[in-house]
Amino acid sequence: MRPRLLCLFPLVLLLMAARPVPAQDEDSSSRWYAVETLNEGLGPVPETMDRSTPRSAVAGLLDAVARSDYRAAAHVLNLSRLSPAEQRERGPALARRLAAVIERAVWVDWSLLSGRADAVIENSRGDHPLAGEPRRNISLALLEARGRAYEVRLGRYKPPDGDPVWLFTPQTVSHSTLLYEEYGPHWIEAYIPEALNQPFWGLRLWEWAALPLLIGLLALVLWTARALTRALAGRMTRPTMRRAVAGTGMPLALVASAGILDFVLDRMVSFSGPLRALLTPTLTILAVVGVTLAALRMMDGVLNHVTAHYVGAIDDARGTDDRRFYTMLFAVRRVIIMFMVLLGVSIVLLELNLFASLGLSLLASAGILTVILGIAGQAVLGNILASLQIALAKPVRIGDSVIYEGHWAFVEAIYYTFIRLRTWDERRIIVPVKYFISHPFENWSMKNPRIMRTITLVLDHKADPEELRARFFEFAKDDDLVIEHDRLRAYVLDHGEGGQTIAFYAMAPDPSAGWVVEMRLRERMLAHIREHHPDWWPRERVAGPEGEYEDGEPTRSRRRLPDSAGQV
Repeated sequence: MRPRLLCLFPLVLLLMAARPVPAQDEDSSSRWYAVETLNEGLGPVPETMDRSTPRSAVAGLLDAVARSDYRAAAHVLNLSRLSPAEQRERGPALARRLAAVIERAVWVDWSLLSGRADAVIENSRGDHPLAGEPRRNISLALLEARGRAYEVRLGRYKPPDGDPVWLFTPQTVSHSTLLYEEYGPHWIEAYIPEALNQPFWGLRLWEWAALPLLIGLLALVLWTARALTRALAGRMTRPTMRRAVAGTGMPLALVASAGILDFVLDRMVSFSGPLRALLTPTLTILAVVGVTLAALRMMDGVLNHVTAHYVGAIDDARGTDDRRFYTMLFAVRRVIIMFMVLLGVSIVLLELNLFASLGLSLLASAGILTVILGIAGQAVLGNILASLQIALAKPVRIGDSVIYEGHWAFVEAIYYTFIRLRTWDERRIIVPVKYFISHPFENWSMKNPRIMRTITLVLDHKADPEELRARFFEFAKDDDLVIEHDRLRAYVLDHGEGGQTIAFYAMAPDPSAGWVVEMRLRERMLAHIREHHPDWWPRERVAGPEGEYEDGEPTRSRRRLPDSAGQV
């Protein structure tokens, strides 16, 4: 028996696998929300009302309100939170308010509203995370009122005895009154004639007339705020405060303009969705840019004051600590600028609710965006990273004396993308940071600004190095810019037919003083030779007929010595 049962066991499993599975209840699927009743207090739905797709539902609401048929418009709302009597009484008013909110606060992009009953996202590229999936709710907008965010959303509902339809969700209907108070018509619109409320090219007629007035108001506010800040800066007694206030004139003007126009939009007039969609991010960006620029210019004023008060003029005569401190200030400035720019961008994205709507798109396109930015901004990003490398490793600091491609210069400033060098003759050399650190350069102030200067003289063989050494030591010790007298040196470097080369070495406290020391000591040595030993100047010698040499004049001219053949 037992072997027979074991033989039948695979057959039983096969029959169980072939057994038909009962079909899933369609009402419990993810394609819609099953409801027992649907707006029974409103009566029958007009035959002209199409609620089968999200696009037709929104269009039906707006068209019915435009015809002042608010009772028909109420059929696009899910009034399940109201009793049948309240649905019949309050439904038309709620539909009118919700339509006004959509017209004034939501820029409906009809191309993005699905025209399919199942609202499937038709994405041929397949890069959308929800592509090909049926949806039973769609978000139209995220609006803010009284410090909280409210969503305008459509849902798909199926009663037991009917087809699925798209309606505005009960949550959206509950918030419609609050949103109407925030985005609905304001008091000035009560005085606008009805003829000017007619639509024209997506806006109402009075909005086309009000738009240039807003631009003029913006220009007037900008000019007034700029004039006030200039007048206030003129009354400042301290130069630092005067420059700081004058520099914040335009940023504060931007903030004031954005604030005044935002007050006009919130308290006086309410524009349509397309115009509001343009003005709201513009005002937000103006305010953020203004605050950021004002803070940066105030910070620059503070850094300049600290530099002038504690550091002073930056050159190689300053101590190492001063140059390091000033370089640190520039590094701090770069970090603060980067932080404030990132903070400003984040505030704009948060204020415009772009994180919620663009989050998936940004994640999906992050790889492509990174490649594009890497190619397009390679030079800029390379210079920024090189600037941060200089700030951290400090191969060069503000005030260092450097020899760069044959130029003796001081490092005057280190910015994000370039370094500004000041030559000894007050010229400015602008070098990209990446190019600067990629090529060798001499930093005369890396460890200590002191420098050994060399004075080289070419003299005749008759010149006495010992006497010249004594005179040089005497002149160097009398010079107040020469330091470390024990390191004074004088040597004969080379000799040849034209004479001997004598080098004199003296230590100076910094390259600037070293240049002065070299010039002064050279002048004194030449004056001593000119006055006491004029015969030590280098001479040129020419060969005679027997091969002997005869001294010539201490000039560049030659004297010819004839032989029997008349040749030199």
